Amino acid sequence: MSQLKKCTATKALLLLVLWCSCALALAAQVAGTVVQLSGPLMARKASGAVKILSLKSEVESGDTLVTEKNTYALVRFIDNSEMTLKPSTTMKIDNYAFDNAKPDGDAANFSLVKGGLRSVTGLLGKRNKEKFELKTPSATIGIRGTTFIAEYVPAEEERALASLQAWLNASTAALGDSVMPIAPLQLAQIPGPKPLSPPPGLMPGLYVHVIDGLIHVTNPAGTSNFSPGQFGFTPSPTTPPVIIPRNPALQFTPPASFSSPPQSSQAGPGKSNVIECEVR
Repeated sequence: MSQLKKCTATKALLLLVLWCSCALALAAQVAGTVVQLSGPLMARKASGAVKILSLKSEVESGDTLVTEKNTYALVRFIDNSEMTLKPSTTMKIDNYAFDNAKPDGDAANFSLVKGGLRSVTGLLGKRNKEKFELKTPSATIGIRGTTFIAEYVPAEEERALASLQAWLNASTAALGDSVMPIAPLQLAQIPGPKPLSPPPGLMPGLYVHVIDGLIHVTNPAGTSNFSPGQFGFTPSPTTPPVIIPRNPALQFTPPASFSSPPQSSQAGPGKSNVIECEVR
């Protein structure tokens, strides 16, 4: 009888060890840390839990980050790349993996659901450019060692094209010029004078602005490359990305403190000195 009890206890211990090992294996990799913050920032975990983040909070692969209407948030990833999220932004870290000694395992896949961000390339993007991918409903952005701004304004394709056509009609009417139809949209090739001023607010679609390096924007309708100083627009996945001649009124103005090194804290590395709240 005692032999049976010993056998049962041994099996239970082995099962516990196996369960712990599996739990550790399935744990999401820490992707980065919040290093600057101007307001509320939440993370929806893969488990469904919602966590309110603070300075020095860690973010993980699988997290969906959500900023409030007045929040800028700067996340520094473990390869030293950075993403600054602007207010009212939803961005998911689909799959992030980085090990300095194992470049073959690199992965940096993100999804911009709505809102805008500024991305600065780190070590991963420099040694494995093809492993970086920022998806949006209109197109996917790839890099060539880059600093760029992306903003996605949600809407249907018909609304995007109708809004742009109306803007072109109104702004060129004063010049006495006719406006050619834009289906499919090819704003960069529209002849004659360009519109007098940007439209009030951003029209639906994906906007990009390259600050440094190169990016390529791809969807089923085509691919376009963008260089430093250029702006691009992709209204939908069925319309190819195009270069636009000027800033379409993109707004990206994080607090001045975001340009300074983060303040030191007595808290340990990777830990916040503010209590994090998790809602399940």
